[in-house]
Amino acid sequence: MMRNRTIQRRTRAAAERVALPGVHPVLQGVYAARGVRCLADLTDGLGALAGTDGLAGLSGAVERLARAITSGQSILVVGDFDADGASSCALAVLAMRAMGARHVDYLVPNRFEFGYGLTPEIVGEAKRRQPDLLVTVDNGVSSVDGVAMARHLGMGVIVTDHHLPPEHLPDADALVNPNQPGDAFPSKHLAGVGVIFYVLAALRQHLRAQGWFAGRCEPRMADYLDLVALGTVADVVPLDRNNRILVEQGLRRIRADRARPGIRALLEIAGRDPGACVAADLGFAAGPRLNAAGRLKDMAMGIECLLTDHAAEARRYAQRLDALNRERREIEGRMEAEAVDGVAVLRRSLEAKDGLPSAICVTDSGWHQGVVGIVAARLKERFHRPVVAFAPAGEGVLKGSGRSIDALHLRDALERVATAHPGLIRRFGGHAAAAGLSVDEQRFPAFREAFEAVVGEALADTDLAGVCLTDGALRSADMTLDLAQAIRAAGPWGQGFPEPRFDGVFSVLGSRVVGDRHLKLRLRPEDGGPSVDAIAFRAVDAGWVHLRGWVRIAYRLEVNLWQGRASLQLVVEHLEAVSATAG
Repeated sequence: MMRNRTIQRRTRAAAERVALPGVHPVLQGVYAARGVRCLADLTDGLGALAGTDGLAGLSGAVERLARAITSGQSILVVGDFDADGASSCALAVLAMRAMGARHVDYLVPNRFEFGYGLTPEIVGEAKRRQPDLLVTVDNGVSSVDGVAMARHLGMGVIVTDHHLPPEHLPDADALVNPNQPGDAFPSKHLAGVGVIFYVLAALRQHLRAQGWFAGRCEPRMADYLDLVALGTVADVVPLDRNNRILVEQGLRRIRADRARPGIRALLEIAGRDPGACVAADLGFAAGPRLNAAGRLKDMAMGIECLLTDHAAEARRYAQRLDALNRERREIEGRMEAEAVDGVAVLRRSLEAKDGLPSAICVTDSGWHQGVVGIVAARLKERFHRPVVAFAPAGEGVLKGSGRSIDALHLRDALERVATAHPGLIRRFGGHAAAAGLSVDEQRFPAFREAFEAVVGEALADTDLAGVCLTDGALRSADMTLDLAQAIRAAGPWGQGFPEPRFDGVFSVLGSRVVGDRHLKLRLRPEDGGPSVDAIAFRAVDAGWVHLRGWVRIAYRLEVNLWQGRASLQLVVEHLEAVSATAG
């Protein structure tokens, strides 16, 4: 929660011009602000998915995969170490096995030993298994050297990825990425799991046309949409219409008790009801537990959790992942506190008018590589600056993870640094909001200076002010459990299609600290309606402890479930004290 944010209301079309019969009036305005103009824009059936037309490289990938399956070749899926990579890997292995592939296995790199992508080191590990074909999922578009080495060693390579491509693409047998030059696929925001889903759906169609499934059981691709939903939400890609359909269909499968045992176990270990699952449960419960394996240990544990068909085994994996997630939280908390102290020292040492540069770069010799991305995200939220956090990776190298604000494309900013200072960055990659990189430890001060300069040139003071966008004010008569439940059911909400956030002025009737970092509040709306419960997470970190008088808040309506009883709760995302009751 930031103290220096300002509240602004979204610009939206007049709700009365939006034809959404049967939709709550408040939701009509919310949808209008997100570009929805008619009920057809909310269609979430699989028939409304974008077709495969225009997906460059798809035909080559399908033909090579079909040849591998029908001739009994060995296929090795090379994954990534986050939840999207784990979901992509599990989907590829399960679907190809179901299509009749006799030899399908996976390899997921340990991020601390092999780095990111299809590196030459990973290719060396893969060669030991003697595969005929490597298939990358959620990585590979930047792996020029690794792909070249694999092909030199006699392995075929199919790259499936969604990250922004570099200037030079790898020379793979086929490369499928909706963001590669010349690609005409309409949805550019597919996660890695969405890309491999499209490849596998086209593969099944191709095999069907060849008569491959005569006498065989043909898999239903819809059976894997729970994995697609998990990876898509966990990777925080924009939920354009195509992604919303994929996520909604996956959520329906989970709610209907047709999910993979591992997904169900991850939700249950986090205290979430699979029968009422929404996108936020995947993003804040299942996803982080999968990610904990890749951050602290080896993502193979997470992939095995998703692959298993046995509920008891899935529960054992989920318990181990939950323990890792608790350990991750402890490490994160320590690192964040140290980072905030470091920023405070930086603030005191600067003469800038706001006490901070345009970008923040931090490192510490005791930090853990796997958690720097979370620390960067926390600092970005707190200070509304692009942040890169680094941890030692051995041999005099720092590995960093960056998070950016909306006004700055992070990968492009790193590319400008690399162009202006050749050799300063050893390796980098990513997209607009997040990126990874490595630098020599002794060159960290030079990188920090260069990155701050690039960001300073790209951003204006207004970009750094911090804006909390809302969907306007609610009458107290609309602050109801019914509306909260309607919003919950109306998703999926997420990146690019945010959950409704409202603002208003309230009188503070009561305030107490809970869980050391959060504020539990009792509020009365300015218009004198009934009082409501509210929770302000991490408010103590932002300096709020005891509140009195009047406050202006930005908030979400939440269905709070406690001991089987549902009630309304406001989740406060920004607050500021006000001296008058005029909103």
